Amino acid sequence: MSVPVLSVRDLQVEFVTRRGTLRALDGVSFDIAKGEILGVVGESGAGKSVTGSALIGLIDPPGRIAGGEVLLHGERIDNLDAESLRRLRGKKIGMIFQDPLTSLNPLYRVSEQLIQTIRTHTTLSERAARERAIGLLNEVGIPAAERRIDSYPHEFSGGMRQRVVIALALCAEPDFVIADEPTTALDVSVQAQIIALLKRLCAERGMAAMLVTHDMGVIAETADRVGVMYAGRVVEIGPVGDVIKEPKHPYAKGLMGAIPSLEAEIDRLTQIPGSMPRLSAIPAGCAFNPRCVDVFDRCRSERPGLIGVGDNHKAACHLHDGKGRA
Repeated sequence: MSVPVLSVRDLQVEFVTRRGTLRALDGVSFDIAKGEILGVVGESGAGKSVTGSALIGLIDPPGRIAGGEVLLHGERIDNLDAESLRRLRGKKIGMIFQDPLTSLNPLYRVSEQLIQTIRTHTTLSERAARERAIGLLNEVGIPAAERRIDSYPHEFSGGMRQRVVIALALCAEPDFVIADEPTTALDVSVQAQIIALLKRLCAERGMAAMLVTHDMGVIAETADRVGVMYAGRVVEIGPVGDVIKEPKHPYAKGLMGAIPSLEAEIDRLTQIPGSMPRLSAIPAGCAFNPRCVDVFDRCRSERPGLIGVGDNHKAACHLHDGKGRA
């Protein structure tokens, strides 16, 4: 088998506070292959965005990576110094943020920002960099790119700004892209366009991508596989169709049951009781046990690992380890 573009092994992230050390990620592991989009879903506080930040070294103090490994094409990047990580970001790893205005400087024209990024990571001349920037804007669907490239960010609509951010992330032709809630602030029709754009770019360029979102509709349309996170852990991961149609973890079942269906009439959607635990109060055993309808004694004392439940499909639940409730 070929080496995955990105491999994460037992990743742990901690935040040191006056009240003690809080573990935001606790043993997160997954791979992303060339051309594949891995969706990452879960409630607010599940650890989705922290995972993305940790992969590219953007965990600010008092946060820190406390354990595990992050490998890009089989080589560790989590132990690189700050300057090496800075060079890696943009060149090998691209980032698409939720709010385009956090990625674009409102005081500079789009042309200046794209050209500077391209020249930082390549040896292209000013003229060649401008030509590449125009090509990128055309590729992401900006109309009249030759003219619009010299506009300021505020002169674009929200959807067009997000396309500019995607072009910015692609400037150095990265191997891996993290998209953190890239469609949240956009209306439904523009969301569909951005989703189609991400899928096309990954297929044509062979990029691996991690799509962080809370929107299962976006995951269903975009991702090849999906990882469900809860309280800093991956509780289920598998092909997107399998996880959506036949979720194996009780938390994933609750998430999927909360999605309205156009195929059948449902009086009430599934409701998951309670809320995500605070980092300072994660329960022993399975972190989901206080909210789980299938809970039994082992769940309160033993933390389950990911267990195979099908072809390339795993769930962290004692119901699937062969012992069941015994």
